Amino acid sequence: MTTRPKLDARHLEMIAVLAEVPRVTEAAQRLGITPSALSHRIREVERRLDVPLFLRIRKRLQPTPAVNYLAQVARRLIAEQVRAEEDVRRMARGVRHVVRVSVESYSAYHWLPAFLRRLKEEEPDFGIEVVASASRDTLANLHERTVDLIIVSGEFNRAGVELQCLFHDPLSFIMPPEHRLANKTIIEGADVVGEHFITYTREPAPDREYARLFRPSNSYPNWSETVEVPEAIVELVAAGLGTSVLASWAISSAVKNGRIVAAQVGKGGISIPWYAAIRAGNSFEDDCNRRVMDVLANWCAERDGLSYL
Repeated sequence: MTTRPKLDARHLEMIAVLAEVPRVTEAAQRLGITPSALSHRIREVERRLDVPLFLRIRKRLQPTPAVNYLAQVARRLIAEQVRAEEDVRRMARGVRHVVRVSVESYSAYHWLPAFLRRLKEEEPDFGIEVVASASRDTLANLHERTVDLIIVSGEFNRAGVELQCLFHDPLSFIMPPEHRLANKTIIEGADVVGEHFITYTREPAPDREYARLFRPSNSYPNWSETVEVPEAIVELVAAGLGTSVLASWAISSAVKNGRIVAAQVGKGGISIPWYAAIRAGNSFEDDCNRRVMDVLANWCAERDGLSYL
C-alpha cells in the first residue's frame, strides 16, 4: 500500500515562509492568514509529523534543522507545481517542452531573439523562459530545478551537471567616453591606481582582474562601490561615476552605442570560458534540455559567443 504524505500544499507553503520570516505576525501576513491561524497550522504540522519544528522565543520562531530541510523540499515542490501548471497551459498552445534559462550574474539578453529564431527552426515545439531571479546563484538554482539550463563562466563545481563550452570571452575595462584613459586600448595595473572602481563582488576570483592584473602589479583602484547588477554598473560608468571590469559580450551593446568605452585588461588580456550547463540525467526532460544546449553551443560557435546583435 502506498504511503500518503502527511502534509499538504498549505503546510509546505507555510514552512517555506517561516524559514525566511521567523516572526509570527510577518509570516502570517505574507500567508494571508491571522497569527492565531498560523500558530494552529504549526501545531497541526508538528502533530502530524510528531516532530517539534520550532523553538518559541517570545514572538519569534527559531527553526530547527528539520524546518530548514523541509523548506528546501517545499520550495522545490512548489516550484515544480507552478511549472507543471504553466507547462500544461503551454501544451494547449502546442509547446512540447519549455526550458528555463538563466545567465550567471548578467541579465543581458540582447542575443536571445536571434537564438530563439534558430531554436524555432531546429526545435519548433520547444520554448524558452528566462528566469532572471536565478542569476545570482545559477548552479544552486539548476540543482533545485528552478532553471534547466544555465550559462556560467570560469571554474565551478561540476558535480551532477553536463557541460558544453560555448565560447571564450575577454574581460573589458570599461569607462565613460570622456575618461582620461579612453584612448588606451590596453589597461595595465599602473593605469588603475586611484580610479573609482565599481565591482559586482569583492570576492577575488583566481581567473579575474584582481588576481591577474591588480595583485601581480601591486596596483589597486579605489573600491568605491559594490553593485550586484552588472547592467546597473554600465549605467553608472556611462554617467561618469566610475570604471569597472565586465564580460565583453554583455557590454557589447553599450560599447556599440558609444555610451561607454572598453579596453583590454592587461597586455595579455584575460579571457574567461563560458559554458552551458544542464542537470545530468537520462529522462525525457533531460534529453530536451540537452538538445537546446546543443543548439545553443552550435549557434555560439557560428557567432563566437553571445555578443551577436
